[in-house]
Amino acid sequence: MAAIPEYNREYTLSLLKQLLSTPSPTGYTGRILEDLSKEAERLGYTMERLAKGGGVIRVEGTDGGAPLCLSAHVDTLGAMVRSVSADGTLALTSLGGYMMQSIENEYCTVHTRQGEEITGTIMTKKPSVHVFPDARDQKREEDQYMVRLDAVVKSKEDVAKLGIRAGDYVSFDARPVFLPNGYIKSRHLDDKAGVAVLFALLEGMSRTQTRPRRDLIFLLSNYEEIGHGAAYVPPETVEMLAVDMGAMGLDLTCTEHDVSICAKDSSGPYDYEMTGRLIAHAERLKLNFAVDIYPRYGSDASAALRGGHNIRAALIGPGVHASHAMERTHEDAIRNTYLLAAAFALE
Repeated sequence: MAAIPEYNREYTLSLLKQLLSTPSPTGYTGRILEDLSKEAERLGYTMERLAKGGGVIRVEGTDGGAPLCLSAHVDTLGAMVRSVSADGTLALTSLGGYMMQSIENEYCTVHTRQGEEITGTIMTKKPSVHVFPDARDQKREEDQYMVRLDAVVKSKEDVAKLGIRAGDYVSFDARPVFLPNGYIKSRHLDDKAGVAVLFALLEGMSRTQTRPRRDLIFLLSNYEEIGHGAAYVPPETVEMLAVDMGAMGLDLTCTEHDVSICAKDSSGPYDYEMTGRLIAHAERLKLNFAVDIYPRYGSDASAALRGGHNIRAALIGPGVHASHAMERTHEDAIRNTYLLAAAFALE
């Protein structure tokens, strides 16, 4: 087993901040993938772009063995303009699975096909208790929400002049905050924290000239939030390790300081032997970790299995509180995830 490169905290957190500040709702990921392609090149690697839009970075191993695909997804939750209303507000359709109330009163940006960006606020159609007697009681359903644009618009025609139309993407302001005590709160830690972990591993191998024993395939998927992100994986893959967020709550034991090892999610159990190796590495390295079951969760690895790939698969990630809402994790969880992913990749 090759030595694990020392974790580069400054690099990882700086990249994570950049990723969180780059809009990438599912399907609208060209900008973030272009940025990551340039970063891979700076580290001495080449990113191949897939027809589907995602990215693949290959690192050649020294001794052969079962090629390992490490995946993380660059796409996030978001929305799309469903229609333009007569009063110049926008109706939405959601991208990904979230509670509508989790985006209520959130700032957002509409991305037009012409490359313009118009900001706005997502709110209910009855946004004020001073005006609407049932403002508190209205159902929090998709058709009760609208975008109030930060522009002088009073009609459909006014909106059309801005270049906005049905099908335009709407991103939510991530509002990342990195606190002195190590907590990181932001939207879209799912799964930009995982992407940062994979690039931390690439940076570490580049900095130390570390070569893995087996071939590594870094897959950056761009449709995970709608279920088919890694339905395709490179055909040479034998094992796949998805690096996504660790869930918290109810009877789960994961905390914001842990790396989570998921034994089973909504698609069924992950590979028994791979999961056992991950647990053994976490114990050997004395990491803070948890083994949990996610009954309402799917990953790139489960998408790959459903896609018919003849692979073994496992899932890990940093513990994230309030996933698909106002998320929070801690530097400890990101570091623990890095160490576990690196140990598994370099075994």
